[in-house]
Amino acid sequence: MRLQDKVAIVTGAGRGIGKAIARKLANEGAKAVVTDIDLETAQHTVETIKSEGGEALAVQVDVTKRSDVGTMVDRVIKHYGKIDVLVNNAGWDKVEPFLDNTEETWDKVIAINLRGVLNTCKTILPVMIEQGFGKVVNIASDAGRVGSSGEAVYSAAKGGIIAFSKTIAREMARYKINVNVVCPGPANTPLFQDVVKDNPKISSALERAIPFRRLAEPEDIANAVCYFSSDEASFVTGQTLSVSGGLTMV
Repeated sequence: MRLQDKVAIVTGAGRGIGKAIARKLANEGAKAVVTDIDLETAQHTVETIKSEGGEALAVQVDVTKRSDVGTMVDRVIKHYGKIDVLVNNAGWDKVEPFLDNTEETWDKVIAINLRGVLNTCKTILPVMIEQGFGKVVNIASDAGRVGSSGEAVYSAAKGGIIAFSKTIAREMARYKINVNVVCPGPANTPLFQDVVKDNPKISSALERAIPFRRLAEPEDIANAVCYFSSDEASFVTGQTLSVSGGLTMV
């Protein structure tokens, strides 16, 4: 097992990609801390992990609130004594032309997708520095690499994650902390289904555009995260990996 006895926090792990990541890390031996703003979904993920023979802890947290993140970290340290891996997966999107956006939409997209990452890193990196070890994997998006119509502010937030991660990777290298980014392309998740529910043709159009002729499954993203979380990636930092079936190749 590549992550035997590691303690891994996964945000937004109640469903979709986050749930798949938590399951994958637990299956590789990690103690998975399943966090989500919806405690019920987090508990469902924990139940799934335990039914598969893994160990997990559900914690309710709103990543946009620094105090929530601090409380979560205190609980994890008290329960497990350390934090080896942080996976910033929590995210939210609303697809519409930029000129139709409201400022409330901007604020929500930026708060969840970008500020949430700042909050968790600000709180957890000092723990990892004291340990002299840590892995941070931030989930961005190909929208942050190449742009995406109808997702201007989301693209900006995810692009911000990529730039932030490169800088933090440089600053944290002296402490033996790796920081990398996984950028999913279109993925078959509940969030994606919510986004395209009013225009189902989007899904079929994307499938035709992707060289592998399918959307990513959450497990495809989880596999990439597991690599970055493991010792196999001990000399890899500041990198951005697209998991898009070849939709983007830049």
